Amino acid sequence: MASFSEERFPLSVAFGTSGGPERRTDIVRLSTGYENRNQRGRHSWRRYDAGSGVKSLGDLMRVLEFFEARRGRLVGFRFRDPLDASSARWGQAVTGFDQRIGTGDGSTTSFQLVKRYGEGEGAYARPIRKPVAGTFRLALNGAPVEADIDTATGLVTLKAPPAAGSAITAGFEFDVPVRFDIDHLAVNLAAFQAGDIPSIPLVEIRP
Repeated sequence: MASFSEERFPLSVAFGTSGGPERRTDIVRLSTGYENRNQRGRHSWRRYDAGSGVKSLGDLMRVLEFFEARRGRLVGFRFRDPLDASSARWGQAVTGFDQRIGTGDGSTTSFQLVKRYGEGEGAYARPIRKPVAGTFRLALNGAPVEADIDTATGLVTLKAPPAAGSAITAGFEFDVPVRFDIDHLAVNLAAFQAGDIPSIPLVEIRP
């Protein structure tokens, strides 16, 4: 069995979830009062709890079926973050100019999708590996161009290498690769035709 499924977690449940990015920072406080801070990893990862997204018995059954098909924690899958799922600014439509994904050097034809948070040298570039099919836009020096996009890896391949110094920009919607962080799904049938799953923890993975 494959370790990752390109199937997406039920959207009706995903839109009601809570969660967000997590980082690991080691902090050592010196006797002078100053601190030494060290970041364990370059990239953040996301954690979610989809339990609050279960609003009906239908939602509950969709999650139960999805959980069984993924064999609990065994198989990863796509998850749409209800707050952060687009290259564009919040509330705006995707365009081919949203994110700069590379600069031409006259020989390279493949570029990884990224989304940047912040401005200037301090901005964080997050690799995007699960773009949504049909939402991808690409531009070269401000002009739309055609390119191949691998929706399983987020790798963009142009038909010819861009000239040195060319700005390569892209727009896209994307999912987060996650897995269940439990092997036991605790279902609570509180009343007739109703029920809930108090906690459905999900954790981002690197597929």
